[in-house]
Amino acid sequence: MYLQPMRRRRRGPFWPWLLSALVALIIASYLYSKEKVILEAVWGPLPTPTPTEISAIEHVGVGDRFFAEGRYDEAIAEYRRATELDPLLDVAYARWGLVLALRHRRGEALQMARRAVEINAESAENQAILGMVLDWDGQVAEAIAACLKATKIDPNYALGYAFLAEAYGDYGRVVDAQETIKKAMELDSANPFVRRNLGYVYELLGRYQDAIYEYEAALDLNPNLAYIYHDLGRNHRALGNMEEAAYSFERATQVDPRDPQGYDQLGWTYFAQEMYEMAAAQLEKALEVDPTYAPAYGHLGLLYYMRRNYEEAIPHLEKAIELGARSEDICYTLGFAYAYLDQCDRAKPWFEEALELNPGSSVAQQGLAFCQKRE
Repeated sequence: MYLQPMRRRRRGPFWPWLLSALVALIIASYLYSKEKVILEAVWGPLPTPTPTEISAIEHVGVGDRFFAEGRYDEAIAEYRRATELDPLLDVAYARWGLVLALRHRRGEALQMARRAVEINAESAENQAILGMVLDWDGQVAEAIAACLKATKIDPNYALGYAFLAEAYGDYGRVVDAQETIKKAMELDSANPFVRRNLGYVYELLGRYQDAIYEYEAALDLNPNLAYIYHDLGRNHRALGNMEEAAYSFERATQVDPRDPQGYDQLGWTYFAQEMYEMAAAQLEKALEVDPTYAPAYGHLGLLYYMRRNYEEAIPHLEKAIELGARSEDICYTLGFAYAYLDQCDRAKPWFEEALELNPGSSVAQQGLAFCQKRE
């Protein structure tokens, strides 16, 4: 069947319609601009539309989520933003301080934790976090006092007891640490910080396998707490499980690539196995991540010393001391590095400093005797 094509109707020209629309648009734009001028004359400049800002407490919630996910830099940014929106929001300062402490930024951590307590001294969380930060900063007696305040404010706050147990352990009161961590476990055995600190108490008792079990239990509860991988690696190393130790420290670097401690401890584990090239690579990586991380300078200095590269050992050991890693072994190693370069005048002060740190240091005494024979 053949179908005839349909005939099109003739339409009028298109341009008059287009012109009408354009005129209408121009008139509408003019009226809007006139209205805007009138409104601004009465009320001032109209606000520029911006994305809706969430509240300070909501920023804390976002920071908590980032922290749980191991996204520490983003968590810090959220807590900082919360304090910008509400300078009196104590919980933001407290949790900011906790994350900073885990990142080894102890001076800043202490500042934030103290600020939280200044704003609200009746918060068990604020006092407990201040106690934890003080303990990690080496102010153990003050840490115990803060944690005791936390347990008095809220006798059912598990973290108050958990951080108190760690501080007791660091103070040498291991029996008190055992009793206190037991209380924390009764209150909240599903808290990763509680389980971690139970592991820490076992470690202080030399029960390394029990400590490993508890550290693993803590990581089952939150696998994004990088510092617990350090604990796990340290205890494997104490048992001579070097492969497991290296794996634990490597996991720490994967969970938090911005933390120098994982690279440093992985390097030190390789060093203990005399895998010097691999050790140096990890220690250098630690300093790439944080050029102010003193332990990595010290470990690199010891590595160079062991390889008889005294010229390289000296600046690394001195940098470690400058950044606060002043210890007996670093001091006498620096002394021997100078002595073996026939610079006993520069070596002796370091042997003497090692003896100040430990009057019974036989290695430092040997160093002084070595220099006396050279004179």
